Amino acid sequence: MPTGMHKAQDSSRARFREALAESRRIVVKIGSKVLVGAGGRPDRRRMAHLVAQTAQLVRKGYEVVLVSSGAIASGMEALGMRTRPSSVPDLQACAAVGQGKLVSIYHNLFDKEKIAAAQLLLTHDDFERKLSVANLRRTMDHLLRAGVVPIVNENDAVADEEVKAYMSLGDNDHLASLVARQTRSDLLVMLSTVDGLRRPVSGGRTVRIPYVAVIDRSVTALVRPADAGGLSKGGMDSKLNAAKACVQAGCNVVIADGRHKDALLKVLRGEDEGTLFPAIPE
Repeated sequence: MPTGMHKAQDSSRARFREALAESRRIVVKIGSKVLVGAGGRPDRRRMAHLVAQTAQLVRKGYEVVLVSSGAIASGMEALGMRTRPSSVPDLQACAAVGQGKLVSIYHNLFDKEKIAAAQLLLTHDDFERKLSVANLRRTMDHLLRAGVVPIVNENDAVADEEVKAYMSLGDNDHLASLVARQTRSDLLVMLSTVDGLRRPVSGGRTVRIPYVAVIDRSVTALVRPADAGGLSKGGMDSKLNAAKACVQAGCNVVIADGRHKDALLKVLRGEDEGTLFPAIPE
């Protein structure tokens, strides 16, 4: 078993899980594959379920930030594209059209829950300047204290560095990590189409790892390309990078399958959902 895997008794793991309920500020990153159905269109039923879970948390007193992918997929649907374009201008055009459609769905769903939502479009440059970071923190604080759910996405229409490199992963993992750290969040939940980090077992099968105490080389090796001796799992490498940055900043991280019923609520109830990466104590 890799050295970073937690070897304590189940009771110890449960104690770490139960502590997640004490989180106050939560960032929930929703991957595009969670939001988009098989035909490439936004899955409104799944979005409604995720919004309903978020609304329950807000009514319980949690401060919740959504980092949502899906703008480019929404734009592709609106523009009648069946396959993802390869050129940056076409991707940006899809993002420009799709972001408004995506947020409109969110607003309608949150309106039904009688909860206000706000849109924030960011670029990585916004995290490089002290004044921009201070403004971001202040805006987030005021929105969250007012019970508003900020919906954050990369400003794909102008940020070509994200579209060129980052969209190949199809996720906002790095952005969610930045938001969680700069807003001093207690928990980052990354909802994907996998149920957490997995490791190989006999027979060519893999099993979910419920708990990872330390993200070391033995852990990252699990998601390296097959020719490097690991399992290629798409964007899991970027998720581990995001998780490592967050736990070092004192923020707990859970990677879970956003398609599972009540996955987000189960994480906050301390149930064995996804893979937990506990924050490193200061």
